[in-house]
Amino acid sequence: MTDAIRTEGLVKEFKGQIALGGVDLVARTGAVLGVLGPNGSGKTTTVRILSTLLRPDGGRATVGGFDVVSQPHKVRSLIGLTGQYAAVDQDLTGTQNLVLIARLLGYSRPQARARAAELLERFALSDAGDRAAKTYSGGMRRRLDLAASLVGRPSLLFLDEPTTGLDPHSRNELWDVVRGLTDDGVTVLLTTQYLEEADQLADDIAVLDHGRVISRGTPDELKAQAGTQVLQVQPTDHGLLPRAARIVEAVTGSEVRSSDTVVSASVTDPAVLPEVVRRLDDDKIAVAELTLRKPSLDEVFLALTGHPADDIPDSSATPAPERTGA
Repeated sequence: MTDAIRTEGLVKEFKGQIALGGVDLVARTGAVLGVLGPNGSGKTTTVRILSTLLRPDGGRATVGGFDVVSQPHKVRSLIGLTGQYAAVDQDLTGTQNLVLIARLLGYSRPQARARAAELLERFALSDAGDRAAKTYSGGMRRRLDLAASLVGRPSLLFLDEPTTGLDPHSRNELWDVVRGLTDDGVTVLLTTQYLEEADQLADDIAVLDHGRVISRGTPDELKAQAGTQVLQVQPTDHGLLPRAARIVEAVTGSEVRSSDTVVSASVTDPAVLPEVVRRLDDDKIAVAELTLRKPSLDEVFLALTGHPADDIPDSSATPAPERTGA
């Protein structure tokens, strides 16, 4: 399988601050590459360079085999881009939004209306096609925005945090759409700070932190890189959490993390499990649930970076929504 996207040593600075410090990425044709990291990690800057909206200060990037600097028009003919915020015209109907984009891309009027109808049906928006976009729910607007990116039938699609602000139901709907695109052979570069989203959708993941790729691999490979399993203990009586935490810490020798109901710790030796059970029993702590599992991507990110994937101010990101397409 050939590479649809490749970057080598990509560098970008803004007012003397390094946004990208030598980023190497590879996206396989027909696969989803998840670029994972908090705000400020360089995700949006990477997408803007790959979609020819920014010029890199160093390094090289190709999309579909074309150089983003020397062959930008070739790149634009292949790609679609959906940014963090819906970029549809709120006063136009769903149909009018899609017809307008199709006409700008050179479709005839009949072709434009046919393509709009096809996309509205695909994204379950046919019944709302004659309504102004401002009457749509957040999830509907995001689906319309994604449909607009696909008017030109791109072979590569950039999704820059496409589910930002969506409720869980709308997010799941959009995930299903992305899965359908890859089934059709579209290559997707997905940036996200939702670790579950990367786990659900990505074939490969690159983890960015402060403008550098700090790890890469499949979701399972990244979890394996954490080098541990995670022990979780949920006492029946939540008031006994502190006592359970002391036992887990003493037996595992690891730092304990506690929520309102669960104690968890990294475990390098699964053989500690019987000892934890014995100690809890000796201390008369009844357990509602006790599990030993692979780490989540959230825990992997914490292990890789030393901090959780929380929001960090992103001085390199541009808030205005933009889209490009064939």
